[in-house]
Amino acid sequence: MPGSKDLDPSSSPRAMIGAELRHARENAGLSQAELGEPLFVSGSFIGQLESGTRRLQLEYAVQIDEILGTTGFFERNCRALARSKYPDHFVEAAEAEAVATAIREYSTLLIPGLLQTEGYAEAVFRAYQPTAPDAEIAALVAARLERAHLIDDPTTPLLWVVVDEAVLRRQVGGRSVMTEALRHVTGLAKAHRIIVQVLPFDTGAHASMHGSLKLMEFDDAPALSFVDAPNMGKLLDDPATVTRHVLTFNLLQASALSPHDSLALIESVAEDYEHGEQRP
Repeated sequence: MPGSKDLDPSSSPRAMIGAELRHARENAGLSQAELGEPLFVSGSFIGQLESGTRRLQLEYAVQIDEILGTTGFFERNCRALARSKYPDHFVEAAEAEAVATAIREYSTLLIPGLLQTEGYAEAVFRAYQPTAPDAEIAALVAARLERAHLIDDPTTPLLWVVVDEAVLRRQVGGRSVMTEALRHVTGLAKAHRIIVQVLPFDTGAHASMHGSLKLMEFDDAPALSFVDAPNMGKLLDDPATVTRHVLTFNLLQASALSPHDSLALIESVAEDYEHGEQRP
């Protein structure tokens, strides 16, 4: 059973809660599958909680306290962890992303959040919330820029992005913002920090006409996929679904321009923005 001291949410909370969950489960003599059964989740889901890949949700925390006799430990710490700088629908995905060893993302309309500049992110959030106070928008932008620090490491995670050509052509924030944003992306690609491909308009129908997709891989847990829509999103761990999403991304990669040709196109569009010549 975990000790009486509650966790400090400022210091790797998911990893510590996961370790405490494993300790409490093993003390109770239960396997991951046996703990998952009354929660109606798989043993691999429990493993993801224990490894810190997934966030422990309140509904599960309450039940786990009852099953393991941990006197409200997981519920209390789960409530503390609920205070997040990210929107509710993206919290779990952002935390999984932070420990992923590889991230593969297809974006239909926006430069992916990990690659956005301050000006671009501000324009996006202001478009989403036109009446929000400036301080609220500033907090959202700051959280997005802070999240992007995970690609500062020169070795992990592998970040492979496929963007629709519409991402380049839609003027988010105006020409100067787009020039800076696209050059930020090309700078990361030239520094060999990311791999980026563009899915051109003349590809026609493709494998992800339904929308954007993010895949995340981990050293010690099964892969996850994340799909989102306005103000909602879902992290998926069903093996068949994730396998299908991996195939979808592979098909997008095959349909997109090569990384070399993609970089040339992005640089060309950035040049057009800078000189006011961007065309549809």
